[in-house]
Amino acid sequence: MDFKIAVLPGDGIGPEISEQGVNVMTAVCQRFGHSVTYEYAICGADAIERVGDPFPEETFQTCMRADAVLFSAVGDPKYDNDPAAKVRPEQGLLAMRKRLGLYANVRPVETFDCLVHKSPLKDELVREADFICIRELTGGMYFGEKYQDEDRAYDTNLYTRPEIERILRVGYDYARRRRRHLTVVDKANVLASSRLWRKVAQEMAAEYPDVTTDFMYVDNAAMRMIQEPRFFDVIVTENTFGDILTDEGSCITGSMGLLPSASTGDHTPVFEPVHGSWPQARGQNIANPLAQILCVAMLFEYFGLQEEGDLIRDAVSASLDANVRTPEIQVEGAPRFGTKEVGAWIVEYIQKA
Repeated sequence: MDFKIAVLPGDGIGPEISEQGVNVMTAVCQRFGHSVTYEYAICGADAIERVGDPFPEETFQTCMRADAVLFSAVGDPKYDNDPAAKVRPEQGLLAMRKRLGLYANVRPVETFDCLVHKSPLKDELVREADFICIRELTGGMYFGEKYQDEDRAYDTNLYTRPEIERILRVGYDYARRRRRHLTVVDKANVLASSRLWRKVAQEMAAEYPDVTTDFMYVDNAAMRMIQEPRFFDVIVTENTFGDILTDEGSCITGSMGLLPSASTGDHTPVFEPVHGSWPQARGQNIANPLAQILCVAMLFEYFGLQEEGDLIRDAVSASLDANVRTPEIQVEGAPRFGTKEVGAWIVEYIQKA
């Protein structure tokens, strides 16, 4: 297969982990006889500094020309600490999602046995936890009508039936490929938008009699995710709830540096780690590249190349078992490895497989 990949390193640790993702993708393509070309583009704070736009038109066109986007992170304290800033790095991420029509964000949460001790939750709660959060990505309060003055502000949580139906179908498709259990998370006891979500989901459940569909208020879901994460198989929810729940899921694995994601929809799919730009670690060679590398596994799997994805997952598991880990997940007394060293070890594993 011939791949054209748009690479958006972004800000903070983005360029460092991006390099490792590209190296792994290149190694897998060589191993399986695929060809791959890369086209780099700017986004986030880097793009603001260069051209004044966090998602410039040229970057959008680069994404549209590609088969997939390997994205890393955006964000910078310069903008976080300036409430008056009119242009922010995160606006670039929202613009990319909107312009590419990326309405479904898929975030797997899966534990590694050798890292269960890193989770703040008890071993017996998180071991063998394995579920997927599917977050609606282009609707809700993040994109609804907004207003703010000195004394009053609002954000509109707008959803339409077609938006809800299409994300629910993504959820049901994943559930059918897994353990056939879908949990729809809403706040239907309070929010009108959630009542529409629940109404549509109840109607659609009849189309999927082979899938068990249940409903859970978001506050209960947040509690249940901590108390009994193995209960879940596939979770589908709206934009704001999904943003919060997926970050909460990182405590189950023990590190946000292990969580990849895929955003799919109308145009080019985007594969990105969930951990953000961590600008304080920039240039220190300590950032965990595994989430970015697992994004490459998701990329191959998206195109039906399961064997390629499996090899990357095997390499990641082998690196963890061999204690080839960046500092935040390394066991006490074991050697320290940096971003580059972990990436190089995984590339070598792939080449020798």
